[in-house]
Amino acid sequence: MYEMTKHLHLTFMLLSVLLFLTRFVLTLNASPILQKKALKIAPHIIDTLWIITAIGLCLMLLQYPFVNPWVTEKLLAFVMYFFMVIFTLKLAKTHLMRLIGVVGALSWLAYAGMVAVTKQPYLVG
Repeated sequence: MYEMTKHLHLTFMLLSVLLFLTRFVLTLNASPILQKKALKIAPHIIDTLWIITAIGLCLMLLQYPFVNPWVTEKLLAFVMYFFMVIFTLKLAKTHLMRLIGVVGALSWLAYAGMVAVTKQPYLVG
């Protein structure tokens, strides 16, 4: 059960990132495809499933945010990733700010991955 949940978690993370990068490119090009209903709904479904699988993994491993420092830090990185996604796609008005946002989002995601693999907190611990 753990392996399946972990693979689902990683799959939803990959789908979320690919969809984010697709929407980033479409935003840069001011594409009308961004107005498609599926492109507006899919990120919410995928991200919700990503969060649900993360909760499932926490429960299976008995590792919880605010109890285990590395999980707390991974949650912080996850929240910062989503903030940077929102910044990039909704708040940034220039191409430069959007580029800074996408680099920031991917950096937080890479940091979350590093913490997940090493199970070592770097900021809090």
